[in-house]
Amino acid sequence: MYLFKRKDDLERHLSIARKEGKRIGFVPTMGALHQGHLSLISAAKENTDLVVCSIFVNPTQFNDPADFEKYPITIDQDILQLTATGTDVLFLPSVQEMYPNGLAPEMHYDFGPLETVLEGAHRPGHFQGVGQVVHKLLNLVRPDKLFMGQKDFQQCLIINRLIKILNLGVELVICPTLREQDGLAMSSRNLRLNPTERQNALHISRALYYIKDNLTKGSLKEITGDAINELKGKGFDVDYLDMVSILPDGNVDFPATPGKEPLFAVVAAREISSNVRLIDNMRVN
Repeated sequence: MYLFKRKDDLERHLSIARKEGKRIGFVPTMGALHQGHLSLISAAKENTDLVVCSIFVNPTQFNDPADFEKYPITIDQDILQLTATGTDVLFLPSVQEMYPNGLAPEMHYDFGPLETVLEGAHRPGHFQGVGQVVHKLLNLVRPDKLFMGQKDFQQCLIINRLIKILNLGVELVICPTLREQDGLAMSSRNLRLNPTERQNALHISRALYYIKDNLTKGSLKEITGDAINELKGKGFDVDYLDMVSILPDGNVDFPATPGKEPLFAVVAAREISSNVRLIDNMRVN
């Protein structure tokens, strides 16, 4: 595996690969890799000729500085996992390398109503920061296919819109959320949970399964209200637990209109004892 820390070295290497006719797959991450990330690497290996992974904890997408400071860093372990999985290239830039002119936004992205609901409502500026860094990375890597996980449901929709409004010419491949055997969605933030908190976090996925199993037994409002109350009773501050459906233009129908497909339950909740905020989603029809 090649490891590059400088943009020009990465671009030079990938330019040679393109001249050789290789199709490039790209998996952007913030590190603290788990099996969910590695499944994206595997999907990229199956569908392209050369796989690039980036590890960069992007400061512009953290609206809470404390959250940025606490984000888990496991670079040595990440490199070992990427090597074992057969990753071809790792891009490991510094903040200075990615933002040589400072962190101030260079442009504003028109994400429409996607930016103002759910995560956007609770994390102002978050998706502008996501758009900023992904735009930079896509311009650097210029991949044929971009691989992302469904767990970051709204982020996938944002990146899909970014690709369209900027006409970036990359195919977005959304891969299924990977879960632990007990149902917890794999997440780098799980590393911040002690065993008791980790066990309690299972109530998030259980709330989604409850909605899926009871979808036809009441109104959407009643079912989600029951799930929210259950989470609050288990020690969570619930930012949202809502039903959304994806519209043909890539935006979301929010709140969801009953009967529309595909219908997803989406949740963000903070485990009070650990102060760790977790997100999850599930298609329920």
